[in-house]
Amino acid sequence: MVHFLHNAAVVSSVLVVALVIYQSVLAIGAFFHRRKMIREMGRVMPGLEQYPPITILVPAHNEELVIERTVRTLLALRYPKDKLTLMVINDASTDDTAAILDRLHEENPRVLVYHRQKPDGGLGKAAALNAAALRVKDDYIAIYDADNCPEPDSLLLLMARFVENPSIAAVVGKFRCGNKSENFLTRCVNIEGLCFQGVVQAGRHMMLDIAFLTGTNYVIRKSVLLEVGGWDEEALAEDSELSARLYMDRHRVDFVPYSQSWEQEPETMTVWMKQRTRWARGNNYAIVKIIRNFALSKDKLRTSENVLMLMMSYLFLFAIVVSQTTMLLSFFGFSHINQDAVWIYAFWVFAAFSYFAQLWYILACEKEATPENLLVGMLMYFFYGYLWMGAIVRALYHDVVVRKERSWDKTVRFETELETGT
Repeated sequence: MVHFLHNAAVVSSVLVVALVIYQSVLAIGAFFHRRKMIREMGRVMPGLEQYPPITILVPAHNEELVIERTVRTLLALRYPKDKLTLMVINDASTDDTAAILDRLHEENPRVLVYHRQKPDGGLGKAAALNAAALRVKDDYIAIYDADNCPEPDSLLLLMARFVENPSIAAVVGKFRCGNKSENFLTRCVNIEGLCFQGVVQAGRHMMLDIAFLTGTNYVIRKSVLLEVGGWDEEALAEDSELSARLYMDRHRVDFVPYSQSWEQEPETMTVWMKQRTRWARGNNYAIVKIIRNFALSKDKLRTSENVLMLMMSYLFLFAIVVSQTTMLLSFFGFSHINQDAVWIYAFWVFAAFSYFAQLWYILACEKEATPENLLVGMLMYFFYGYLWMGAIVRALYHDVVVRKERSWDKTVRFETELETGT
């Protein structure tokens, strides 16, 4: 038994090191990606006459607290007005969302409102987007969540990629936490988002030419969207599932981090846990679907990497549970790790050093390397991953044990002013 536990600890620690090395390689790629983006920002942008017509879709279900701010922000985007259509989808809201949207339409006819009622409405973001996309006449569709405040040039910066390279299928920008100063949890979510986009998203784009759609602040060609079958209405993480499907069909997604949109993140642990459980269940669905259809993929290399990325949290979960359990048993005298265990602890020290180095780099790049953020980031290392483990276990329980029906669990909004970069 002791021998088994020791070997399990070694295997889990080696797995952690492999994952950390992979993450470190992405961090190196992210460094060069940032340099490339800085050079790109200095280029001459295409003239406004070159930009094609585009329709913005905003799915909104019970968004009375945030929808007016979002609509007014989108109307203020610097894009040729005669080429920009804004359609807000009132998806069977039961609050004042419909009344607010109707008032905004009366004030400004550019605000088109698509009211959806049950039984067709209220089935989730993917269903609302699919129904609205059929009404879109333009070949370019931009997606913004109902709580978003994109920066004035965000859409121009995304569409510039299509002007310069019409062959790409989609372009995604960066999302930022607009309520990061609200409490300790929102500071953690802010740092998590910065690290994911600054290391994983940027590194994968630089090293592997892969980028995942993140649910908001992205543009996709309607012709490509219809070609791959639209958004999957069974998927609870429709963005990552669609991303994987695009790569299976050998399409390309570009990442433009200097196009930024500010959004509201969960401010309570209850809301956070529900949101992350939905994300984890969405990833479960995507993993199974991709594996089942792997033989049909036209780009098996990128498809394999996408599956690995979606499974990353499970690999960390296995490594952490096994290694920590073994160490606890050893501490209480139920097992005795021999002198080789020095290497196990060395692996974890290496993992911690890599994490803190990447944390400092990302916060410095985003000009958020304050003592408070550095302290929050250090504390996150010791507990935030365990919160994610809770969401993953909860998702597995819902999917595997009780087989709970997949239904859209909307993220609760708060009456909070957003800090933006404008």
